[in-house]
Amino acid sequence: MALTTEEMRAAITSLTPKAEFSIHGTVITWYNSSITQPTTSELEAEDARLKADYINKKYQRDRKVEYPSVVDQLDDIYHNGIDAWKATIKTTKDKYPKP
Repeated sequence: MALTTEEMRAAITSLTPKAEFSIHGTVITWYNSSITQPTTSELEAEDARLKADYINKKYQRDRKVEYPSVVDQLDDIYHNGIDAWKATIKTTKDKYPKP
């Protein structure tokens, strides 16, 4: 499986956040002697993990779009109380449950 440049960049950044590197095509230039460059199989495994994590968190992205703004939520709490606010939020949570 050949990773795209962006997939490689995301996997490297996830595995070695402080690493300095560049990618040109499929060639990775590594600028850190103190940080070990991930192997191709490590990059592929991390890419698979990142993709699975993204899929598993779809409910979070869906909820975020539907939740009222923080300002509206605070206004709801002020005018209607915590229990009414919880009911509003629960509607979205029920619509997009955690897997």
